[in-house]
Amino acid sequence: MSDVEVEFYWRPGCGFCSALRRPLMASGLPVREINIWEEPGAAERVREVANGNETVPTVVVGSTALVNPTFDEVKAAVAAETAA
Repeated sequence: MSDVEVEFYWRPGCGFCSALRRPLMASGLPVREINIWEEPGAAERVREVANGNETVPTVVVGSTALVNPTFDEVKAAVAAETAA
């Protein structure tokens, strides 16, 4: 697939995170799951790209940050990063 890493910021109990996680894990993309409640600096990183909010899921692909994206939006960001 792609060698572009997908940073997937999530937290326990988040239904939107679970809904996005399923297709991400099945996609074959290199996904790094980051729990914002456990990983130092993760919540701050999400606030940086989400207008000060801790909105999850947040996905970072290269220089592109997506807040509460669909799986199709993540795929498009990976494709754009790969083409760059």
